[in-house]
Amino acid sequence: MINKEYNRRDVLKLSGLAGLGMALSPLLSSFNFKDEILLRKIPSSNQILPVIGLGTWQTFDVGSSLSKRTLLIKVLAEMNTLKGTVIDSSPMYGTSESVVGDLTQGSDFKDNFFYATKVWTKGKDEGIGQMQNSFKRMKREQMDLMQIHNLVDWKIHVKTLRDWKEQGKIKYWGITHYTDDSHAQLEQVIKAEKPDFVQFNYSILSRHAEKSLFETVDKYNTATLINRPFETGRLFRATKGKEIPTWAKDYNINSWGQFFLKFILSNELVTCIIPGTSKPHHMIDNMMAGYGKMPDQKGRETMYNYIKSL
Repeated sequence: MINKEYNRRDVLKLSGLAGLGMALSPLLSSFNFKDEILLRKIPSSNQILPVIGLGTWQTFDVGSSLSKRTLLIKVLAEMNTLKGTVIDSSPMYGTSESVVGDLTQGSDFKDNFFYATKVWTKGKDEGIGQMQNSFKRMKREQMDLMQIHNLVDWKIHVKTLRDWKEQGKIKYWGITHYTDDSHAQLEQVIKAEKPDFVQFNYSILSRHAEKSLFETVDKYNTATLINRPFETGRLFRATKGKEIPTWAKDYNINSWGQFFLKFILSNELVTCIIPGTSKPHHMIDNMMAGYGKMPDQKGRETMYNYIKSL
């Protein structure tokens, strides 16, 4: 259940950042804590997920650094407090899987998350071995979602993932990529294999997925995870030093990050966005995009045209 009665003190206390209240107040002062985070269904099961999650590429690849891990446990605490659940990782991401496993295992909210990772190798046996290692690194007996990373040897891995889902080792399986050029192949795999999830790139200025990929996921009841929502920082560079338009307040938008994320969420076929961050205050800001009013069709086009004009 979503707790409707969080107040600012509760958030700071639960996140372990009470001492930073003054620094974080600009982010939290305009937030309505009686709102509920937007939830969307996984079509294959009707399980609901909060629409903002967390990617771990680069940001969680910190090895054994105590200072960096200290910040990352605060990131996870912020996410948990504001009701985010999806954590997406990969063996491609260096030490990220191990860091996620260590930090969540040491928390009292480890079972609140939806754990997703990937297989990123060729060959059946190599894939099984890699996935087994991911279970160990992330300290999971069951993985919520196992994905075929960038479609590497997907025809081999899909057979294993189907078997593992049937055995209960994983709850869902999916496919991923991060480029516009991959969308046609993602569609082909969706049509042929009907995965539970597909992960791909989509943003306010990178809308290639609207040409036909979203139509395909709708037709085949596929949940979507969105990567590269900020285009690896390009959107922030384009808006640096510029004021958010006053009309954006109508959608409870108080930062450029929320502007970009709410545009994506205004597409109802988006199940969850997974922006990466290693900073607690950015995690708060990202999570806030899942609350409050979402843009309608007219609003999303106004947002797009405004960014295009900059």
